[in-house]
Amino acid sequence: MTNKNKKQSRLFRFFDFNRDNRFDAVEEDTTPTLKRYFKLLGRRFWKLISLNIMMLPMVVPLLLAAYLYLGMDKTPTASNPLFSQLYGANLIQANPSTSIMLDIFGAQTDIPVYTGTATYIPIGIAILFLVVTFGWQNVGATYILRSMVRGEPVFLFSDYFYAVKRNLKQGFIMGVIDVLVMFLLVFDYMYFSSMASSFWIDVCYFAIMALAILYFFMRFYLYLMMVTFDLPIRKLFKNALIFTVLGFKRNIMAVLGIVLITAINIFLFAVFAITPLGIAIPLILPFLYYLSVNAFTAAYAAYPIIDRYMIEPYRTDAEDGEDASEENDGETVAQIE
Repeated sequence: MTNKNKKQSRLFRFFDFNRDNRFDAVEEDTTPTLKRYFKLLGRRFWKLISLNIMMLPMVVPLLLAAYLYLGMDKTPTASNPLFSQLYGANLIQANPSTSIMLDIFGAQTDIPVYTGTATYIPIGIAILFLVVTFGWQNVGATYILRSMVRGEPVFLFSDYFYAVKRNLKQGFIMGVIDVLVMFLLVFDYMYFSSMASSFWIDVCYFAIMALAILYFFMRFYLYLMMVTFDLPIRKLFKNALIFTVLGFKRNIMAVLGIVLITAINIFLFAVFAITPLGIAIPLILPFLYYLSVNAFTAAYAAYPIIDRYMIEPYRTDAEDGEDASEENDGETVAQIE
């Protein structure tokens, strides 16, 4: 073949759109297995670091408030409710028994005392900021995490603020309810754990523990359903409670993953604490990945349950030619009776 013919052949091949007859790539297996979890985690890790930085306003106000509160002037206070009775008995009639009991139950703890409003004003501002924005922050982060779990493209800032704008009112209300419920659970736990043991105190203590665990699992689903369906808050809580039971195995796996991530952080803290670098690195590392990786683990465990019971039935009906308009009102597709 002459050089002229070779050039013509190359020119024709350049305009031949069917010149590459290779088969399409094999479709990726999207079954929500443990193997796929690590594959997605590795693929999205750098975006998770960026997302973690965007999620820091969830914890920075609490850390700031705790720092200001613990930095106030302190006064020694007895931590056991039996101290006052033992102290009075020892004053009336001191004896070896009351003295020993007073030594055992009379341990005192330094607690902050009120010294003016200068410290409480910034604490109040930090807490108010957290309460107002908590729901919106969860909505934006959850929307991005759902896209990651689905294997969809992620655009951090545009997706984040799109989700917040679309769920502005409901996200705010859910955030206030979420903060209030968690505050009450923590307050009740601290109250009953500090009380002297009795039958009813123990019953209330374990009941609060059970409710806290239940709500911990429900939070896996609340914001995921909010960014996926148009449902009232009452139905979000109802379905989240149901999914906590239906997704029990995946919930446990998510908890194990979160515990493992936490254990890794504790291990790094212990390792670096004995090195010349000190504790600076293990204190900084969680601010880079801890929140987002834990949230990704929870979303990866919860979303397949939502897909199975709330999306798959609608998808099957649509493939069978049934009316697809039911997805908009969220009654047939998005509600589990």
